[in-house]
Amino acid sequence: MAMVSIKEVAAHAGVSPGTVSNVLNRPGKVAPATRERVEAAISELGFVRHGSASTLRAGYSRTIGLSVIDIGNPFFTEVAAGVEDVASELGYAVILGNSAGSQDKEDRNLRVLAEHRVRGVLITPSGEDPGRLDRLRENGISVVLVDHPAHRPDQCAVAVDDVAGGRAAVAHLLSKGARSVAYVTGPLTIRQCMERREGAKQAMRSAGLDPDELRVVESTTMTARAGEKAAAELMSGGALPEAVFCANDLLALGVLRALLRSGVRVPEEVALMGYDDIDFAAASTVSLSSMRQPTYQLGRIATELLLDECDNPETHAHQHIMFQPELVARESTQSTATG
Repeated sequence: MAMVSIKEVAAHAGVSPGTVSNVLNRPGKVAPATRERVEAAISELGFVRHGSASTLRAGYSRTIGLSVIDIGNPFFTEVAAGVEDVASELGYAVILGNSAGSQDKEDRNLRVLAEHRVRGVLITPSGEDPGRLDRLRENGISVVLVDHPAHRPDQCAVAVDDVAGGRAAVAHLLSKGARSVAYVTGPLTIRQCMERREGAKQAMRSAGLDPDELRVVESTTMTARAGEKAAAELMSGGALPEAVFCANDLLALGVLRALLRSGVRVPEEVALMGYDDIDFAAASTVSLSSMRQPTYQLGRIATELLLDECDNPETHAHQHIMFQPELVARESTQSTATG
């Protein structure tokens, strides 16, 4: 069967071939009613665009890349949902890459995205080397940082204030009476983990406590299993802290499971605080207090900024958007150890 052509779609929809091309490549420039008529014709005729040909003509594809550091973390799943929704609305597909916190793997993923001539890249970088991203820009690929602040004016970024989040989390634990606090975290080479620790120390300093007394348990991963191992380390290292702050909810859920299994009462003996406020936090055996982040909005806004930069390079204004996390108090911090 012969492939349906753009001219046939145009004739069926009663528009010009140029309008069909705009619907395929620049849908935002076509009136909604006209776009719907063309999309209906595409569906009815079974038109399939020749992606590789259009890529060669335009120099890029109708795809964007998304590179995250841990796709197994529900935080990034929700970010990806926001990215995909905006991309779909504007006629783009998303290629997802997971660096697993490895710069080598991230570099390989970025090379693949460049080879596919993606229009732009959204990235939560695993390191602080800006040169790798500069190389993408030199090849005409726009880049927006997600959950990571920008340190230059010619770069869009959407992030959450992790220092403020760590400070609020530990201030909440201290306000409930805790005076000894542990911080269970992933690799401190990850900016978010490091900045949440800094916020925790600031809260202790503000409360008149020695910030160096913050007991840090660092894991190589940020999973529930890693949280269980961290809890075992805390329980084997002498007196338990009165409160535990975890760098994400998966770690906190693992800590909670290990403590309860060992007969440690939460929050009566140990108060527990997570970060991200994933769906499982409210549904756990002891509902988990957490720092909520606008994860879906992070993905949506970052994608809107990226595609605006791609489609309107002459008028695009770079933005640095910083959200504030929100404290969500639940059962796990209702009270602390009484000695």
